[in-house]
Formats: sequence, structure tokens, C-alpha cells
Amino acid sequence: MTDLGEVETSAERPTLLVTLTGTDRPGLTSAILATVATRGLEVIDAEQVVLRGRLILGVLLSAPRDHKNLKEELKALANVLDIDISVKKGVGDNEPRRKGRSQVTVIGHPLTAAGLAAIAGRIADTGANIDRISRMARYPVTAMEIAVSGAEPMTLRKVLAQEGVEQHLDVAVQDGGLYRRAKRLIVMDVDSTLIQGEVIEMLAEHAGRRAEVAAVTEQAMRGELDFEESLRHRVAALEGLPVSALDEVYAAIELAPGARTMVRTLKRLGYQFAIVSGGFSQITDQLAAELGIDYAQANELEIADGKLTGRVVGEIVDRAGKAAALREFARRSGTPLSQTVAIGDGANDLDMLAAAGLGVAFNAKPVVRDAADTHLSVPYLDTILYLLGITREEVETADADNPA
Repeated sequence: MTDLGEVETSAERPTLLVTLTGTDRPGLTSAILATVATRGLEVIDAEQVVLRGRLILGVLLSAPRDHKNLKEELKALANVLDIDISVKKGVGDNEPRRKGRSQVTVIGHPLTAAGLAAIAGRIADTGANIDRISRMARYPVTAMEIAVSGAEPMTLRKVLAQEGVEQHLDVAVQDGGLYRRAKRLIVMDVDSTLIQGEVIEMLAEHAGRRAEVAAVTEQAMRGELDFEESLRHRVAALEGLPVSALDEVYAAIELAPGARTMVRTLKRLGYQFAIVSGGFSQITDQLAAELGIDYAQANELEIADGKLTGRVVGEIVDRAGKAAALREFARRSGTPLSQTVAIGDGANDLDMLAAAGLGVAFNAKPVVRDAADTHLSVPYLDTILYLLGITREEVETADADNPA
């Protein structure tokens, strides 16, 4: 067991920081480490990154007694390899990251230097420090993940949400602790989230009443109308519609861009999926079967003599019902609420977003965007992956290794 004296000695011991920059090619890192290895030195820390073919490598070593001789050897090697090497003597290890750790995800389409500078500036304004920046995706959006320490996530979220709006960027702030990587149940709204458009409006078009129904839907999603009352009013407009219209509407449904990628990728990683909708089970059950979704809950349209009656069967899945469904799905899947992610766009998703470990407003109404933990305004549903620490390259590699 290490005592305090040993820790103190370790903090004060001489160390050597070796920094290499040059055109990346196989063998550079091994060549540097092989030279160091002849001295029997300890590697305390190392980090390497490649940007547009340019290698940057930093290695922190225990300093040898003859560090000047090692410095000369490394510089001679640099000449042979046509690279630049800097060697600096110092004391101790890196400073430990300060308390208050957050992961900040910045998504832009495009991500401008001015936008990223503004976000970095607001982080500095809180007294926090940027410890690391890495790219999560380069297309169809640019996504960067920034490790930050020295400020509480709630403080950063408030400051960066406002800056993100001004810079036309999506900015998500999450606790940087271990549990960020443990989210294991995704619960999604369906209409205008998993799919494009609203099923009830598509059905209403078959009944010749789309404009009327769409106007009521818009008010309900903004939170201006009681959802149950508005749903019953809209469903009444479907009375007499032949049941075949349901199949025609399902055939016309378009998934949100990136929906299949998101579901496929997270299912490979062991996530479970659920959909919960103020729409209709005659549609959502088919979606669940097609996409391999584990759980589904929605309202059920009443059908008699091959036609819609203009009524729903049973209890309405409304704002409170969606939150209750999330809790039930979490119970059935054995997932703590803290390890759930909820995604939605309308006012009837608010309780569900609040109940989840991470609530994501996806192209949402202002009342939802303001209340959620984070929001996305780009049309690609698979950007959710970047919030969970999964890069575009990892997705593409998995798809190449496991072709459909």
C-alpha cells in the first residue's frame, strides 16, 4: 500500500516530456519508444492524435539521470526520421482533473471555427477547463466531444445552451462520470421523431380532413390543448374510414434519417428499445416488428365492420401515460431509470423526458426544447449516438464487419 510519503516523493520526482510532430507513417511511435526503452524508463502518460496525416505524440517519462544524453539521442533520431521532437524536463505527473466533470457534445452543420470558439469561450467564463477534444463525426454533421472539468454540469448546461442557440449549434452537456456509458434503454416517441410526419394527419388525408386535423395536432404538440381531448376530437374525424387505409398509411411512412442506423448500432451494443406513442398501435406494432424494437405502447383505434368508428379503445396514452410507459419498460428490462434515454418532440413527451436519465428533445417545440436535458435540431436521428460516446467511424466499422 502506498503511504503519504511515497505519494509526495512521486509528485516531486523528475519527469521528462517528449513531444513528437511529423508526417504520420508506420513505425514512428515504436522508434521513439524503442530509444527510450534502452534506458529502462517508466511511461507515466502518453497520448497520440493524427490530424490530416500529421502525427502529434506526447509521452511523459520518468527522467533518467543523464536526460541530456537522451535528449541528444532523440534529436539525432528526429533528423533521421525527418520529424520534430521536443524534450522538456519537469517535475511530477499531470495535474489531476478538477471536480465537476462534464462531457460537452457540440454538433454543427457546419461547425464553424467562430462557433466552436464561442463555446470554448463560454466554458472558460465558468472557470472550467477543457481537458480534451475529440471528433465524433465528420458527416453528415460535424460532432465534437469536449471533456471539461471545474464546473458543475448544470452550470455549463445553462450557459452553453444559450450560446448554442446564438451560434446555431446543438450543444449537449452530460455528467462526465462513469454512468454516462451505462445507459441501456432507449424510449422514443414515434410521430415526427422515429418517423417523419404525423400518422393521424396521414389518415385524415384519406378522410379528406387533413388540414383540420393538422391544426389541432399543432396546438396539442405546443401544449395549448389537453392531449386526450384533442386526440378524441381528431380521431372522430376518421369515422367511416376503411381499415385498408391503415395499411396504405403504413406503406407510405418514412423513417427519420438515421433511424435504422441508430437502432441497429445500439442493438448490437446490447441496448433495448421501446416506442411509446399518442398515435396508434395498428401502426406502432408493425414498426416495432420491422425494426426489432423490444417494447411498444400506443392508443388503439376501434374498428367495426372493417371501418374505423372514430373512437379509441381503452385508456389514452397521453403525457402522463408516456412517462408511466417508460417506467414500465425500465422495470421489464431491468434497467434503472438513471440508465434510460427518452427522445421526443411534443408537449406530451415532457413527463417522459423528465423521468429518464437523459431526456433529448429532437427537432422539438420550444416548450420541449427548453425543458429537456439537451436538444438536437439536425434531422439525423443517429446523432443520438454521439451523445452516448459512439463515433461515426465505430458505426461504419461495425456495419462493414456485420453487413446486413
